[in-house]
Amino acid sequence: MKALLDRARTFGRRVDFESDEYRKLAEGQCPEALFITCSDSRVIPALITGARPGEIFELRNAGNIVPPYGCAGASGEVATVEYALEVLGVQDVVVCGHSHCGAMRALVDGEDLSALPGVDAWLRPARPALAEVLDEAEDDPSLSGVAQRNVVNQLAALRSHPVVRRRLAEGELRLHGWYYEVDTGRVHELDADDRFRVHAA
Repeated sequence: MKALLDRARTFGRRVDFESDEYRKLAEGQCPEALFITCSDSRVIPALITGARPGEIFELRNAGNIVPPYGCAGASGEVATVEYALEVLGVQDVVVCGHSHCGAMRALVDGEDLSALPGVDAWLRPARPALAEVLDEAEDDPSLSGVAQRNVVNQLAALRSHPVVRRRLAEGELRLHGWYYEVDTGRVHELDADDRFRVHAA
C-alpha cells in the first residue's frame, strides 16, 4: 500500500496537468466507448486498449455482469449504461470477459457462498444461462468457454434495456464482445458468427 500511496502523492508532479490534454479533461468528457469488464485487478482497460484519460468510460464488477432490464432495485450498472448512452452519447460498448476469472470459477465449482451473501446474490442470475458450459469447464484452468459464454450472455442482457434497443435500431450503437487472456495478453473478439477470434493487428 505504501508504494500506491507514494505514487498517488506524486501523481501531480509526474503528469503535465498544464498540457492541453489534461486542461480539456476539466471541461468535460467525451469517451469513445463504454468498457464493461470484471473488477479483477489483472484486467486493466486502459492498459489493454492503450486508452488515454477521457477515452473510455468504465463499468467494472465481479464477472462483468449486466443485470437484465427490469431487475428490482437500484443498479449502478444500469445507471452507468444509461448515462454512457443517453448523456455521453457513447456509440460503442465492449463487454470484456477474461481468463482465470474468480467469479466464473465460483460458478464452475459450485462453491458455498453463504459466507459471501452479496457475491452469491450477484452471481445467482448468471448461473442458469451458463448451466450447459459449467460442467465442461472443470478441467480448464483458464475457464475460457465459461467466460466467453458469459460475455455473450451479458451482451444479450444489454440488449434487453430499452435505451440499448432503441439506439441499436437507430444505428447509433455497436456492441462488442471481447475475451482477454491474462497470461498472454491476447484479446479475442466476438465475430458475427458468434466465435471468439484473435485478429491480426
